[in-house]
Formats: sequence, structure tokens, C-alpha cells
Amino acid sequence: MGLWQSAWVHPIERLRYVARAGGFDQLDLAREAADALGALWGESAEMVNACRRMLHHHPLAGSLWVMATRVLISSDARSATWEFLDELAADSTSEHVASALPQAATVAVIGWPDLALQKIHKRSDVSVRVIDAYGEGAGLARSLLEQGVRVEEVPFTGLGQACSTADVVIIDAEAAGPQSLLAPAGSYAAALCGVNGGKQTWAVIGHGRALPEQYFKVIEDRLTMDNPLEADDEIVPMSAISCVVGPNGLTDSERATREDCVVAAELLRLGI
Repeated sequence: MGLWQSAWVHPIERLRYVARAGGFDQLDLAREAADALGALWGESAEMVNACRRMLHHHPLAGSLWVMATRVLISSDARSATWEFLDELAADSTSEHVASALPQAATVAVIGWPDLALQKIHKRSDVSVRVIDAYGEGAGLARSLLEQGVRVEEVPFTGLGQACSTADVVIIDAEAAGPQSLLAPAGSYAAALCGVNGGKQTWAVIGHGRALPEQYFKVIEDRLTMDNPLEADDEIVPMSAISCVVGPNGLTDSERATREDCVVAAELLRLGI
């Protein structure tokens, strides 16, 4: 094995061990990926393989698709990477979620959203129903309680009642395409319960998660490779969403026009 291989294979391979549990967010994942790619600055011939390998291990993280695209289309991969990380850190989506919620709203969430609830502690009038998924409910509830948020833990079996009687059901998108989004398993049922109960259902699509259709198709194909009935994530059609919250605030039309990157054809051949 050549020296250049030992320099980049190990850092990229290590990304497979980054855990989802405990609220691990996409900004942290992107930072880890940037560190792994750091050995390749100036080695454009190998950067394509490195980005493909990165997405092979984490094909469901929208921010990694956007970062990989920025890296491949830029004449200065290092600057493009750190600029994108700065953009993720400055994303105002979570601020918009907190400010847009109705007065004294009861909010239902599923799993451990890594973005939607970051600023919820600023709303002392809001209460959150945490629907357990992946065994993360207790951890999220404890974290929110420490911030002074009013929290109610809900077992997964209580999903229907929790969402149909909440004021807002929040679905935190890991990635989104023009017609659908990727979210934790159970999110589709949560969204439908909210809609059927006449409640608002918000999709939170942070900066770096709105993907072109070609990229999102790769994500959908990856989900179908294994048994979708046992997957940790699922596709939620936008027809089940009443509003979208993103970097520009709350809207019912943003996802129809927003894409956070162009398409780099090299990334459509991941072999996954």
C-alpha cells in the first residue's frame, strides 16, 4: 500500500464509527469529515475517491453531500470546506423554529432532533412531547429539562395520541429532496397523525440539507437496499407536511425552490 493510501484511507474509513445516538449532529459529522479529508488538500486526483468513500459510510447525511460537492467543484477545496462549516455553524434555522411557534404551543418530536430544538429553551411558554425512538427519548428529555424546558416523555406506542393532540408536530429532516425528506423512522406516522388531527406539521430543513433530486434519489435507493421495515430512517412525502422551516424562516413553499448545492456528477456513482 502506497504512502498516499495510508494517508487517506484510514481517516475516511473512521467515519463509519461516528455514532448517531445521543443527539450527534450533522455539524459535528461534517467537522469530522473535514478533518478526515484534510490529508488530501491539494490532491485533487484522490479527492473524488475520498468523497465517495465518505458518502459510502454516511449516505443519509445531507450536509455531507453538500460539503462533498463544494469540495469537488471548488478550485480551493480547503477554503470551500471551512466556509461551508462556518455556514452550518451560523445556520439560523433553529432560531426560526423557536420564534415561529405559536404562544403556549405543545410540540411533538420524534427521536433526538439535532437541529430543531437547539433554541427551544428560549420559549418558556412552550412544552415538548418527546416520543421515544432508538431509546433516545429519555436522554433528550433530560437534556431539555436541564435547559428549563417543560418536557413530557412519550413511549413510541403513544405516538398517535401525542401527535394528533399537539399543536405542532416537528419533523427534523436529515436530508430533503424536492418531493420528500428523510427523517427518523416513525416520522411519517407522526406527520400523518398531526395532519389528520388538524394540526400543523413542520419539516425542519436546515442549511445544507436541501438536495437536488439526483442526490436524493441515491439516498432513496440506499434505503431500499436493506429491509425498509427495519430501517432507522424513512422517507416522508412533502404532502404530509404543512410548512417548512429553514434558514429563511417558516414558509409553505421554500422546499419547492431551494437547493443547497448543484450536482457533482462524480458523486452519483458511489457503488452503494
